[in-house]
Amino acid sequence: MTMESRRLSMTRWTATSASIWIQCFGGASYTFSIYSSALKSSQGYDQSTLDTVSVFKDIGANAGILSGLLYSAVALNRRVCFGGPWLVHVAGAIQCFAGYFFLYAAVSGLVERPPVAVVCLFMFLGAHSQTFFNTTNVVTGVHNFSDYGGTIVGLMKGFMGLSGAILVQFYDTLCNGNPSNFLLLLALLPTLVSILFMPFVRIYGACRAEIDKKYLNYFSAFALLIAAYLMVIIILRNIFTFPLWASVSTFTLLLLILLASPIGIAIKAQLVELKRQRETSTSTASYALLGKEASREYDHEDMNLVSAMSSVNFWFLFIAMLCGMGTGLATINNMSQLGQSLGYTTVEINTFVSLWSIWNFLGRFGAGYVSDYLLHTRGWARPLLMALTQATMAAGHLVISSGFSGNLYVGSVIVGICYGSQWSLMPTISSEIFGVTHFGTIFNTIAIASPVGSYIFSVRVIGYIYDKQASREHESSCNGTHCFMLSFLIMASVALFGSLVSLALFFRTKRFYDSIVLSRLRHFPN
Repeated sequence: MTMESRRLSMTRWTATSASIWIQCFGGASYTFSIYSSALKSSQGYDQSTLDTVSVFKDIGANAGILSGLLYSAVALNRRVCFGGPWLVHVAGAIQCFAGYFFLYAAVSGLVERPPVAVVCLFMFLGAHSQTFFNTTNVVTGVHNFSDYGGTIVGLMKGFMGLSGAILVQFYDTLCNGNPSNFLLLLALLPTLVSILFMPFVRIYGACRAEIDKKYLNYFSAFALLIAAYLMVIIILRNIFTFPLWASVSTFTLLLLILLASPIGIAIKAQLVELKRQRETSTSTASYALLGKEASREYDHEDMNLVSAMSSVNFWFLFIAMLCGMGTGLATINNMSQLGQSLGYTTVEINTFVSLWSIWNFLGRFGAGYVSDYLLHTRGWARPLLMALTQATMAAGHLVISSGFSGNLYVGSVIVGICYGSQWSLMPTISSEIFGVTHFGTIFNTIAIASPVGSYIFSVRVIGYIYDKQASREHESSCNGTHCFMLSFLIMASVALFGSLVSLALFFRTKRFYDSIVLSRLRHFPN
């Protein structure tokens, strides 16, 4: 490899492309509904046992503390020989292969029927790999583009949200409706993709080039293109039966767009960056020296997990996420039952569930992009946008509780977008308030609020009230608006409370954003 080609292949732009590819295939936990029925029938589970396995999936996919600790130890610690983000990817790849290959072996009959506890363990491992991929790509992206943390987190979280829909396209095209083959695909595809691209995912440092915003916008346009394409395919598949040639054609086009676009953007951005560096080598050197001195002036001491958990801001964020993420995840977990009780057709319910990944993506990507725009142009601190999205989510819960005709069409879009927005706003706010050194550990600790909130609202609120209403009708199922009305009124109140907590966080951190974050951005106009 020549020096010029190496300079093009090992940059923060190629790191972004590699991270996007890994994220596109890293969200295997979002496809549980594809193989859950096969797992249930092959192992002889009842619904309660299957729900227990699903809980371990949710815990694994959200409890990313270990990935954050490992990233801090091997990627940021210069005393570790041969360290780097690639080690975190390796740990994720091992867990992904071990977890999903064991599930494939159990469902396909390669091994004798294992105990429920063993299945739960490997389900946890498979889903837990997602946090290692996610932490590596998100934290590395924030280090490489610190001035546009919202945009880069929105991109990474957005593609992770889209990965479920992308993997379903693989299932529809390659697996012939066989869930056990899909489990084998989940064991191999994310593992191979992460191992193939992990050498490119490195921390290069934020260069604060003028072209950052322009080419991050190109990545954003690419993300929107993929989301629009998937949305059209999902709707068409739910209306029409695709012949083999149509499935193969749409699948091939998706792969070509996924492979070609990110690397094309990365090469173009790096060529422009190299050209400008040659033209302004002297001023660039003096600018870098000035930037280093200014960074010291505007930087604040980064917190570790213990010191962060000792602060009020950490618990404000945790409570806000408990309310926002918890009620949002509880909504999607009960979407099928909700649709059945309100009289929606199976096709409509499947469309709601399938399109949730698109609304989730739009929230993740949109909130990151918009929060960067408002911070750079208006000086609005990100917690204010978090408060607004949670208040909007409360309105979405009210729409669902109302039970009017077509309420799920409107409510699922509102709640889906607002739920997704929490996943890009929370990590970005964490990196700004607590610093980037232990950022991976801190935001993954706060993310535990998601499965905790989901358990509270899914089991203790929605499940309890639903069963109580069904028992009054002396049936195992409940039909009508009364089945979920009270539950979603409660969740609307909780989301509104979360909005007030986020608003309190906004006022608590307003002076900090003015004195530290905005001062740094003004000093480095992009």
